[in-house]
Amino acid sequence: MQWSVRDLARHIDHTLLKPEARAADVAKLCAEALEHQFWGVCVHGGRVAQAAALLEGSDVKVAAVVGFPLGAMDGDSKRYETEVAIDLGAQEIDMVLNIGRLKDGDDRAVFREIRDVVEAAQGVWVKVILETCLLSEEEKLRACSLSVEAGARFVKTSTGFGSGGATVEDIRLMRQAVGSALGVKASGGIRDTAMALAMLEAGATRLGTSAGVAILSGHAAAVGEY
Repeated sequence: MQWSVRDLARHIDHTLLKPEARAADVAKLCAEALEHQFWGVCVHGGRVAQAAALLEGSDVKVAAVVGFPLGAMDGDSKRYETEVAIDLGAQEIDMVLNIGRLKDGDDRAVFREIRDVVEAAQGVWVKVILETCLLSEEEKLRACSLSVEAGARFVKTSTGFGSGGATVEDIRLMRQAVGSALGVKASGGIRDTAMALAMLEAGATRLGTSAGVAILSGHAAAVGEY
């Protein structure tokens, strides 16, 4: 598929999740998202209100991370975090599943936690972060199945804080697992145009990256749009 710069931009969540990020950094993130018309920005809950105010009236969405980056806290905490983020203006939720519970084989607990966040989101899209670098193939498939069953709208590879990020192989596996039922978000280590396009060709429908501007610039040069 030949991607236009505009189409590529609309598949990118422009991301800033560094713990040391300041208000000026969030303002720059939002300005870049508006300039390039990215699908959305992805920020910590404590920056949602600022991002929502800066992007008010635009088509750029605000996504908040929940249970980030470990996913190991009690599920009620994730539910509350979701409710607060939405009250502050979040339009999508990226939640980290409980990796240890999944590895325990406690599918009931994992399902219930995802379902509770989906319910707390009240129709706002929920993306479930699997942290694929920590999972076996069987665990990745089980996590995808539980996400579908619990009503999530996306499965997502990585937090970007683990030992590895998105791979083409994982995107293909996740797309096969969820079929057309869910979106698949590739995140973690996507820093150039070639990698971004490879993820989309493998079945990703969203890219989470802090390198969105560079990715678009590289693609624009390649296709001669700028």
